[in-house]
Amino acid sequence: MTETDAGPLKGLSGKLTNYGDADFARYLRLSMARSMGFSENLLKRPVVGIATTFSEFNNCHRGVPELVAAVKRGVLAAGGLPLEFPTISLGEPFLTPTSLYFRNLMSMDVEEMLRGQPMDAAVLIGGCDKTVPAQLMGAVSAEMPCVQLVTGPMMTGNWRGEQLGACTDCRRFWAKYRAGEIDSQTIGEVEGNLATTSGTCAVMGTASTMASMVEAMGMMLPGTAAIPAVHADRIRAAEASGVAALALAKAGLTTRDIVTEKSVENGLRMLLAFSGSTNAIVHLAAIAGRAGIKIDLNRLNELSDTTPVLVNLKPTGPYYMQDFHAAGGVGAVLRELKPLLHLDCMTVTGETLGQRLEGEPGYVNRDVIRPLQDPLQAHGGLVALFGSLAPRGAILKRAAADPTLFEKEGRAVVFTSLEDLAARVDDPDLDIQADDIMVLQNAGPTSASAMPESGYLPIPQKLAKAGVKDIVRISDARMSGTAYGTIVLHVTPDSASGGPLGLVRTGDRIRLSVKDRRLDLVVAQEELNRRDRAVPPPMPARGYARLYREQILQADQGCDFKVLTGASTPDG
Repeated sequence: MTETDAGPLKGLSGKLTNYGDADFARYLRLSMARSMGFSENLLKRPVVGIATTFSEFNNCHRGVPELVAAVKRGVLAAGGLPLEFPTISLGEPFLTPTSLYFRNLMSMDVEEMLRGQPMDAAVLIGGCDKTVPAQLMGAVSAEMPCVQLVTGPMMTGNWRGEQLGACTDCRRFWAKYRAGEIDSQTIGEVEGNLATTSGTCAVMGTASTMASMVEAMGMMLPGTAAIPAVHADRIRAAEASGVAALALAKAGLTTRDIVTEKSVENGLRMLLAFSGSTNAIVHLAAIAGRAGIKIDLNRLNELSDTTPVLVNLKPTGPYYMQDFHAAGGVGAVLRELKPLLHLDCMTVTGETLGQRLEGEPGYVNRDVIRPLQDPLQAHGGLVALFGSLAPRGAILKRAAADPTLFEKEGRAVVFTSLEDLAARVDDPDLDIQADDIMVLQNAGPTSASAMPESGYLPIPQKLAKAGVKDIVRISDARMSGTAYGTIVLHVTPDSASGGPLGLVRTGDRIRLSVKDRRLDLVVAQEELNRRDRAVPPPMPARGYARLYREQILQADQGCDFKVLTGASTPDG
């Protein structure tokens, strides 16, 4: 076996099946491995596992088989034995009630397969929104040498001379369709031109936000987060990731050496400089929580006040991920943020972040990536709000919102569930005005809907047809990173767990102050005491649904399961 800084790599001799006889277990395993056609020489090599998430229910992962083949080439060239294994795959548009509901299940799958199978290191191939967080959650808990590899973003399409990319443009055109500005034939044409290649959304949605943050945290090879899915460099990145995983194992570096309190803060800086997806707060809290690290939303505000927005991508700017890659990518942003980063953090290359950034910066397109001293916005794209309506916090993506709505008191118009929203939002008799505040209840993590991306409440049709483009919307739900608007999300604690959001009634006054970081329900406590709090949904009888309901934590804790949080001790 290969010698490393941490001792010999065990390859197929590691993590032996327990028959009470280790020599027999090794003998039996090798005999079965030979049935797959491996040579005796290969079976003596260190093993790099490849977590593959290909699924025909996941369009973002169409290119995974090609990436797996490239990772295998890299591992073989470096002297290892690559063995791929499947895990759950989560395709956001193909899952009900929402892919977040299954993220923790996937993380358990990844963790247990990393723990239970004989491998010295692993390459984790993910892409669509919840797959990368799930893989990293599992990898941190398993405490193994792991390299993250993403599928990469889509290229844009073209329709009637206009560049289109999922999914910010899909929301823009859907809003036009709802407002009666375009007909059903036109929206059908747009549908056919939004997503024209493999890969994740073409904008700075959750998938690209997570990829960029993970590169900033050191868990991915430099320069690989933003490579388009169909680019040849994406395949070369996969091959290099296979080489890097084996080197990481030889160096004895695990995810716990890389995912630290400092590297998590670097990830937050990147999120704020990108004005990235609000979902990333939930996912990063879950990843950090697996290492016993808590993300303080008050600290998020401190970082946001000192981290300018530097990246000019949709949904807050005009450009797409393919433009970002050509403009210099994550490395260019990190070099601008150097004075704000913890440069002593270790990365999967065996270098510190500071060492990684010492190289020549290369070309940077300043229309896409702005200098630190000349930012797009002086403060970070996200902010946390606290107050009587959100005692443990809520999130607003202020860079994608209307600043004229940041300091506002308005009348609440309440929808008690997603079903209530669907039934009434387009009713021409709905009692709502443009200066009201829409409130959605019972869409948080403990609700029956399991915190879907429904916080992007549609503008009521009567207002949309009157030309209203934005209105303050508040919920305990999430929204896609591709969405935009003055939308307050992740109100914690959520309605179904008895949080104050569930006490709001139509006609109540709500006060929003981004300046003061406040979100308050302007109703006397005596009146609130008279109101009934939300009744939690009935406990499911069995299976994963019951496990979810018994174990799910709130948004500020990453919506992880109680039993999975904190430090763990790996086996073998």
